[in-house]
Amino acid sequence: MSIELVSVLLVGGVFALMIIGVPLAFAAGSLAMLIGYLKFGPAVIALAHKTVYGLATEYSLLSVPLFILMATLLERSRLALDLYDGLYKVFGNLKGGVATLTLVISVFMAAISGIIGGEIVLLGLIALPQMMRLNYDHKLSIGIICAGGSLGTMVPPSIVLIIYGLTADVSVHKLFLASFVPGFALAFAYFAYIYIRCTLNPSLTPKPSEAAVPFTKNDFIRGILPFLVLIGIVFGCIYGGITSITEAAAIAVGTTLIIIFLRSELNVTMLWQALTRTLQSCGIILWITFGAAVLIAIYNLSGGQRYVTGLITGLDIPPIMTIMIMMTIFIVLGLFMDWIGILLLTIPIFVPIVTQLGYDPVWFGVLFSLTMQVAFLSPPFGPAAFYLKSVAPPEITLQTIFASLWPFMLIQLAFLALMLAFPSIALWLPNAFN
Repeated sequence: MSIELVSVLLVGGVFALMIIGVPLAFAAGSLAMLIGYLKFGPAVIALAHKTVYGLATEYSLLSVPLFILMATLLERSRLALDLYDGLYKVFGNLKGGVATLTLVISVFMAAISGIIGGEIVLLGLIALPQMMRLNYDHKLSIGIICAGGSLGTMVPPSIVLIIYGLTADVSVHKLFLASFVPGFALAFAYFAYIYIRCTLNPSLTPKPSEAAVPFTKNDFIRGILPFLVLIGIVFGCIYGGITSITEAAAIAVGTTLIIIFLRSELNVTMLWQALTRTLQSCGIILWITFGAAVLIAIYNLSGGQRYVTGLITGLDIPPIMTIMIMMTIFIVLGLFMDWIGILLLTIPIFVPIVTQLGYDPVWFGVLFSLTMQVAFLSPPFGPAAFYLKSVAPPEITLQTIFASLWPFMLIQLAFLALMLAFPSIALWLPNAFN
């Protein structure tokens, strides 16, 4: 069985199984085991076992369920609602204040948990009804919620970057340092877009209210202080070199539980629901990770890595064009697949090529997370649209949601081009900490 035939069978077979409804984890894993058995015999079972065991015992992987648990606890408490109420008293009377407030909250949530879907659902429940009630432009409101919620792919502690680091064998700490400036710069670009659009077209937002509601000490203590504490712990532990990523996540979860307990909101039902949601999310991530890892291991054993490397490096094009082709592949796959499937199926093959071309895999990780933001918004798969649709009023259709997202996708693509042209934007902070 030639490597060309193996490539066609694996790629075509995975997509064919997914089309008929087989989940990616089982499509990739089962097909890889079948082809591996036919090519190498029963010994391939030992390879699969070693691959899965090596991933399951990876210490850094523990940070994923911990950050997911923290996010689910925050979703089920009134912390986010109190944050919204407190910040509304600061921004609500400004022109476009609620839109700005929604984006501020999305940055807060991204900087704490790195979970994408939960942020959009939360903002859809809290912010969207408020903006609709105040007669904000529907498309602007929808775009802010979906684009702001997608910042979790870039702003540390991003689950996307953690899985990328484990898959590409790159320091997660360096990835967080590299994504810090681009992530927050992208958030400021969203702020600038909101300000410019609201200035050029005042009809998009209502007139500020004449009656100002005072911001009190209690608003700060209940709504803002807990988030500042959590952000300080996560960022301080990670960037200050105090603990590893996993230990920072564990401390953040413990602090979240203490805060919710002090607010008299912690109960058995909340904890059970948070743990159940965390288990479900981690189960999906782990099964996809195991299935894709087995597929890549068997493909590389068949000579796939050498084949793809020779195929790409043999192209008579500049190295930066090779990187751009990879970005295009990510975006095209993002039209049909979830980010974790794209990452696990492509990164083990692409990163060695990126290194061979002389580029930094940390920089490539920032590029990957940016393309996943584009994929997160782009139809027809666009998970952000479906997350928001699940909690939006009936008059907000999927067509309306997707039509609202293109300005933010253009901003993301502009940032992707900026990172391609100036890698130092992402790499100066990791280099400074070396």
